[in-house]
Amino acid sequence: MDNLEQLKTDLKLLIIDTCEKEQSADEISNEEVLFGEEAQLELDSMDALQISMAISSTYGIKMTDSKKLRNVMESINTLALFVSKNKK
Repeated sequence: MDNLEQLKTDLKLLIIDTCEKEQSADEISNEEVLFGEEAQLELDSMDALQISMAISSTYGIKMTDSKKLRNVMESINTLALFVSKNKK
C-alpha cells in the first residue's frame, strides 16, 4: 500500500474515532461526500471542528479558514491530498 492510500485509511480511522461513528474504514469510500444531506457519515459542523483539531494534533496542520476547511473536507481523497501536502 502506498503512502497516500495508507493516509486515506488513517484519516478514515481518525474520523471514525474522533466523531464516534459506527462504520468501519472499509465502509467509507474515498470519493463519497463527508458532509451534507447525502453523506453516509452524517457529519456536521461540530464534527468538522473535532476533525480539524484531531488533524492539527496528529499531523501538525492548523486549519482556521472555514471555507477552505469545507473544501478540504469534501471527501477522503481531498482531505488526504491536503494533509499529504501540508503535514509537518
